[in-house]
Amino acid sequence: MYYIVNTSKDFETAVKDLENEVINLQFGVLHIHDLGGTLRSKGIEFTEDCKVLEVCNPKQAAKVLSIDMTLNTALPCRISVFTENDQTKIGMIKPEKMLTVLSTDPRLAEIAKEVEELTIQMIDNAK
Repeated sequence: MYYIVNTSKDFETAVKDLENEVINLQFGVLHIHDLGGTLRSKGIEFTEDCKVLEVCNPKQAAKVLSIDMTLNTALPCRISVFTENDQTKIGMIKPEKMLTVLSTDPRLAEIAKEVEELTIQMIDNAK
């Protein structure tokens, strides 16, 4: 269900490299959520770092929504860079697995598979 890899890069370098890979593979970064920073700003003791990149390929998103508009609740794709026990990791929920849980339409499975292959490539290239 998940695809998570370890990287020897420091947290901020991994975030920047992932952002570059997203763009290189013709996706866009819609937003970056700094979950670790947000939790700390609310007075919560949280020692790990975690940034979530919301990424999207407009052509693929349009295909998904033209088949099933309710899947807007599952978009955009999210790829996280996070630390855990002094190790930097990059990961995501696999799009194909997620969409096949939400829909049985075979067209969506095909689109999700294409997106999954590209997002795995982003993660692997950034690690």
